[in-house]
Amino acid sequence: MAKPDGISTCVVHILSGPAMRHHSTGEHRAHPRALNICRRAFLALGLAAASFTVHAQTYPDRPIKLIVPFSPGGSTDVIGRLVASALAEQVGQSVIVDNKGGAGSILGTDLGAKAPADGYTLVITNGAAITTGPLLGQKIPYDPFRDFTHIMLLGTFPNGLIVRTSHPAKNFKEFVELARQAGGKYNYGSAGVGSAGFLTGEMLKQKARLDMTHVPYKGTGPAMNDLLGGQLDAIFNNMSVASTQAKAGNVRILAVSGPKRVAAFPDVPTMDEIVPGTVGEAWFGVSAPAGTPAAVVDRLQAALGKVMANAEIRTKLSDLGLTPVGAPQAEFVKFLHDEDRKWAPIIKAANIKLD
Repeated sequence: MAKPDGISTCVVHILSGPAMRHHSTGEHRAHPRALNICRRAFLALGLAAASFTVHAQTYPDRPIKLIVPFSPGGSTDVIGRLVASALAEQVGQSVIVDNKGGAGSILGTDLGAKAPADGYTLVITNGAAITTGPLLGQKIPYDPFRDFTHIMLLGTFPNGLIVRTSHPAKNFKEFVELARQAGGKYNYGSAGVGSAGFLTGEMLKQKARLDMTHVPYKGTGPAMNDLLGGQLDAIFNNMSVASTQAKAGNVRILAVSGPKRVAAFPDVPTMDEIVPGTVGEAWFGVSAPAGTPAAVVDRLQAALGKVMANAEIRTKLSDLGLTPVGAPQAEFVKFLHDEDRKWAPIIKAANIKLD
């Protein structure tokens, strides 16, 4: 049974505690001890409410830390620094990026979950740490939903399915047909088991009923080298990298994994257009520890909303391969549950488990 708080104790004493009869009027009055308990309880409640109000009104009054759960220099770090700089302008305080890479982003994400819930520590969250990682059996020291206040979905990262220019498949439909005819001889590379590219490849295999061999790499750089060298039939890669290679004439982008075509390549179809239901993307958001005051969350959500509405910021994010979204808290949480529902059957059917 839960222990009663001061207010509950006060009510109990008044309603059922011992009473005193007034010597002249004869009426019953609450015992002085009960009244003292009430006074202390209501005083504490008033002080807490006043403290909360002052905190919400003055927030932020010191720098905010934004944990990026990856090493410096990568795309997530660049996104984090771009958002941090723009957020600082909105809230009038410095937003300091703190790179805490390790364990596939689990280390930094855990630090974000366990930080004080005062709005002064935020964390860039992603699929590997919140949705697909746990589904793949990765051990995580936090609950992806109960231990966070997920404030805003920044955007999604569609992958491009790319082949070398000498590959016989000239479009995505031809690739699917040739892969099916190859009877298991086709392969594809990704940044490793559990990566967005890998999961999208497994989804494509299931939806299109293809038999392709996955070749995992430690990053997409080595995979790209083997693609160009003819050791791979295809790879799934970030659209910013894919577009650079395509513009250089080294590769051909056959399809994109997002729900919509990419503006820079309007003639490249989505996989979903040819193989319905094949939509797989990485994503990034901003989250805070669970228990962060609602007024602080509202302040951050409003500030991040202005950041994501800025045309210059959206262009810079798009140049990095990110599709800007800017979905607030309720939509973000719904998106996360949708991701769980989408990937769980794919992972189960493929019998995928991280070592």
